[in-house]
Amino acid sequence: MKGISKSFHGIHANRDINLHVESGEILGLLGENGAGKTTLMNILYGLYQPEAGSIEINGRPINIKSPMESIRHGIGMVHQHFMLIQNHSVIENIALGYKDTPFFFPKIKIRERVKEFSRQFDFKVDLNQKVWQLSAGEQQRIEIIKALLNGADLLILDEPTSVLTPQEIKELIDILRKMKAQGHMIIFISHKLDEIMDICDRVTVLRKGEIVGHAHTRDTDKKSLARMMVGRDVVFNISREKLAPGGQVLNVDNIHVTGDKGMPAVRGVSFDLYENEIFGIAGVAGNGQRELAEAITGIRKIDSGKVHVRGREITNLSPRKIYDNGVSHVPEERIRFGIAPGLFLYDNAILKQHHLKKFSRRYFLKYGQVKNHAKTIIRDFKVSTHSIDNQIRNLSGGNIQKLILGREISEQPQLLVASHPTYGLDVGATEFLRQHLLELRKKGSTVLLFSEDLEEIFELCDRVAVIFDGEFMGILNSDDPGLCDIGLMMAGSKRLEPKDRAS
Repeated sequence: MKGISKSFHGIHANRDINLHVESGEILGLLGENGAGKTTLMNILYGLYQPEAGSIEINGRPINIKSPMESIRHGIGMVHQHFMLIQNHSVIENIALGYKDTPFFFPKIKIRERVKEFSRQFDFKVDLNQKVWQLSAGEQQRIEIIKALLNGADLLILDEPTSVLTPQEIKELIDILRKMKAQGHMIIFISHKLDEIMDICDRVTVLRKGEIVGHAHTRDTDKKSLARMMVGRDVVFNISREKLAPGGQVLNVDNIHVTGDKGMPAVRGVSFDLYENEIFGIAGVAGNGQRELAEAITGIRKIDSGKVHVRGREITNLSPRKIYDNGVSHVPEERIRFGIAPGLFLYDNAILKQHHLKKFSRRYFLKYGQVKNHAKTIIRDFKVSTHSIDNQIRNLSGGNIQKLILGREISEQPQLLVASHPTYGLDVGATEFLRQHLLELRKKGSTVLLFSEDLEEIFELCDRVAVIFDGEFMGILNSDDPGLCDIGLMMAGSKRLEPKDRAS
C-alpha cells in the first residue's frame, strides 16, 4: 500500500500510509482506538475506496473496488464482529461465503474441502451445528475457513482476540503459526502488546491516522510500542489506595438463573458488596458471568432468590427501574445492549437518563442540556469523534466503550456493574478507564467487575470471587495467599469452605 489517504466528513482517518507485508510473515498493526487501523484494512479489502494512493501485489498495481475483487486477488478478512448468519449451520455459512459454491447440492460438494482445511489447520468444529450454538472462538474459525477456502494468501484479522477465552487465543495463535509456516501472509490488527510481541515478526504503529513508527518485534519492547501508540509513557501497574469498606450496597441471596439454552447458568450464588470497594468476578468465559450480570441489572429473569440494593428489593424489576435505584451497567455486548447504533452520539449519551428532570420537560427533551452533557462525556473520556451529531455506529469499538462508561459513571451510581469494561481498548485507554473505576470507588460507589483478565482483577479488586459452572468456588481478599490457587478454582478443581472465604 503506497500513499493511502482516506477521510470522513473532512476528518482524516488515514493520511499518506505506506505499508507492506511479505510471504510467510505476520505483520502487527498497532494503534489506539480510532487510530485508523480498521479503515486502512477496509480499504485493502475493498469496503472503502482510498482518496489517494495505490495498492500493489508483487509489484503490480491493482484496483480493488469491492470485497469480491479483493477475494479474487487472494485477500481475506476476518472482521471484529463476525459476518455469520446465526440461524444457519456452519456448512451453510461456509457455502454462502464460498465464491465457487455449486448451484446443485452445495453443502455436499464443499464438505470434503472444508474437512481438508479443518485437518490441515487442526480446526475443531461441527459442520452441522447452528452458528448461535458456537463459542466466539469457533465462529472465528469458520470465518478463517471461509477466507482460506476462497484462496486467501493474505489474511487480515481485525482485533481477533477481543472476544476469545485464553484457551481460544492459544488455539488461534497455533493456527496462525501453521499458516505462516505454509507461506501465508497475515496482518494482525490489535491493541494488545503482549500478543503483538508474541506472534508478530514486524509491527507498524498508527496514531491519528498516520504511521508513527515501524519495528521488528525482536528489537523492541512493550514500553517502546506503548509510547509510540499513545505519544507518552503508559503506567502498566496502577496503584490502588487502601480504603475501609463502608455500608452495604448490594445483597445477592441464593439466586438461580437459566441460560439461553434452557440450562441452569447461575446456581445458588450469594454475596454482599460494600461502599468503597471493587468486587471482581473471575472465571473462564461461559461459566455464568454474563447471566449473573444480566440478572442483577434486569436484562434476564431470576428464577429464585433475591437481590437488594441499599435494602430495597430489585429482583426482576425492569432495567429502567433498577437504574433508578442507583445501578448502572456497562454490558458485555455493547452493540446489542449498550447503544442504539442508528442514533446520534448525544442521544446515546442519555440512554436510560432521558427521563431525568435535567434532560426533559414533560414530553420534550432539553436538547441544549443533552448536547452539553454529551460534549462533557466526550471531553472527559477522550472519545474520538468529529461531532456529537455523528451516528454512534461510525465510531470505533473502543470509542463506543468509552462513551458507554462515561454515560454510566456520569450520574455517580451507587453500584456500577461493569462487564469486561476494557475489552477492545488500547493500553492508553485501558489505563485511563481503570483510573476512572478507582476514582469511582474512592467517591463511595461500588463496582462489580466481571473480567477474564486476571491482571486487571488483581490490579483493581479489593475482593475476588471465582465462578465455575454457575457457582462461586470461593471469595478471597486481594491480599489472600489463596489467590495463588485461582487457576485451580477457575477450572473447578478447588473450592473454598465457607470458613476460608473473605467476609
